[in-house]
Amino acid sequence: MWARAIVSLAFVAVATASLEVVNQWSFLQFDFPPDPVLLEKFQPENTVPTGLEIGWDRLYIGIPRLRAGVPATLAWVPRSLPPGVSPVLQAYPDWSWHTAGRGDINCTGLISVYRVRADRCNRLWVLDAGVVTSIDDFRRVCPPKILVFDMATDRLVRSIYFPRELLRPATLLTNIVLDDTRSSAHHAANCDNIFAYISDTVAPGIIVYDGRRDNAWRVTHASMYPDPNLGEYDIGGDKFTLMDGIVGLTHSPAQGLLYYQPLATDRIFSVSTAVLASGPPAEGADLPVNLVGRKSSQGLGIAVDPRDDTIIFSPMTETAIAAWNPITNSHRVLAQDPEKLQFCAEVRWAERDNGAVWALSTRFHKFFKRSVSKHEINVRIMRVVEGGYSGYGGYGSLQPHIQRRSTANVTSNF
Repeated sequence: MWARAIVSLAFVAVATASLEVVNQWSFLQFDFPPDPVLLEKFQPENTVPTGLEIGWDRLYIGIPRLRAGVPATLAWVPRSLPPGVSPVLQAYPDWSWHTAGRGDINCTGLISVYRVRADRCNRLWVLDAGVVTSIDDFRRVCPPKILVFDMATDRLVRSIYFPRELLRPATLLTNIVLDDTRSSAHHAANCDNIFAYISDTVAPGIIVYDGRRDNAWRVTHASMYPDPNLGEYDIGGDKFTLMDGIVGLTHSPAQGLLYYQPLATDRIFSVSTAVLASGPPAEGADLPVNLVGRKSSQGLGIAVDPRDDTIIFSPMTETAIAAWNPITNSHRVLAQDPEKLQFCAEVRWAERDNGAVWALSTRFHKFFKRSVSKHEINVRIMRVVEGGYSGYGGYGSLQPHIQRRSTANVTSNF
C-alpha cells in the first residue's frame, strides 16, 4: 500500500476552472397534479435536495422529507434544457408513488429519499429511509427499503427490505454505492450480481447488501461516528451544528476500496470491499479500516475518478471542489466559489457524461436554520466544464501542508 498523507489544504494559489450552472432555483417548484391537498401542504422553504444522479437524458434528484411540506421525495428534470434555467420538477416515477406528500403514508410508495444511483443495467436504485421530519422530530413511518426501477420504462423491477436485526431505533439510511466489480465471469451477465454499500448516518454503520444472494449484514466502526469536536460548521461566516455520522461514500473499483466520511469530521477513511463483501464479521472482530487523509474542513460529497483513482471532494468552509490522488499525492483545486459552492451535498463523477464532475449545492445551512430567502438562488446543479477538469490535469495546484505517515490500520479504539 502507498504512503498516506494527512493533508491540511491551504487555498493560497488557486487556478479554478469555470463552473457551468446546469439548473438553479431559489426554491424548488413541481409540476403538480390537480390535487389541492398537495398544493396546500407544499412548503418550498422546507424542500431541499440532497441527492443527484446523472442519467443519459435526465437528472434524478433526491429530496428527503427533512421537514414537513415536501410534495415529492424523488423527481427528475431533462438534461436537454439550456444552462442556468429553473425547470419545474417532475415526480418520479409518477405522483402515485408520493402520497406521503399529502399526508397519506403508504409504505409501498416512496417516503423519504436521500440518494439514488444508476447501475450498469440502466436501473435506478432508490434508497428510501422511511423517516419523515428527520430534522425536527424524526418520525419513522415505514421500514427503510430500496426500490429498483427500470430507467427505460420507469417501472419497478425489484424491492429490497432489510432484516430487522440490521436496523436500530435511530437508523437513517442516507447514501448508497453500487459495486459490480465483484462479479465472476459466470455471473457477470446477471444484473442482480451486484453489491450495495449503504450508510446509516444516525446509528453509524454500513449495511452491505448482496444482490445475487438477496442477503444483507451490518458492519460498524468508531471511525463512522461523528467527531464531537467537528460538529460545528462555518460557511461564509454562517455557523451551524449537526452531529451526523457516516454519510459520504464512494468506491474505487481499481483499488477495491470503499471510501467514507462522517459529516462531522475532517478525515477520509477506507475499508476493503473484499472484506465488506466477504460476509458478516465474526463476533468481536475489528473492521480493518484505514485513515486515508485529513481535509482542510468537513464535507459531505465525495467521488472517485476511476480512470486514475483521484478522490474528488468538497471542503465545506473553503466552498470548493478539490481533488487528491492518494497514489501520487498530487493535489488540485477543481473549482472554488463562495457563492455557488455553499454546502455541496453531492459531488459526482458522471459516467453518463464522459467523466465530467458534477455537483449539487444546496445552502442546506440556511434551510436548516430557517434563514433561507426566496430572493436568492439556493439550489444549484453544476458541472465542471471541459477544458478545466479532464482526467487529472489542467488545474493550478494547492500548496498543502503535508505530514507524511505510513499506512496503518485504524482500530476501533483510535
